[in-house]
Amino acid sequence: MSKSQWQKSSFSAANNECVEVRTVDGAIELRESDEGHTILGTTPAALAALLHGIKAGEFDHHA
Repeated sequence: MSKSQWQKSSFSAANNECVEVRTVDGAIELRESDEGHTILGTTPAALAALLHGIKAGEFDHHA
């Protein structure tokens, strides 16, 4: 299994309260830095669609 290193946003600075991401055999894994044992797996296409929807405001009514 080919795994890359966990990466977090440069906006999080030294805080451990951020989402981290890595690739594993072409899939995407996400976790919260302070809850490292819980990992969410997805595809690149699904993550891209989610990010597009967030940027487009599709989920603003949930805020």
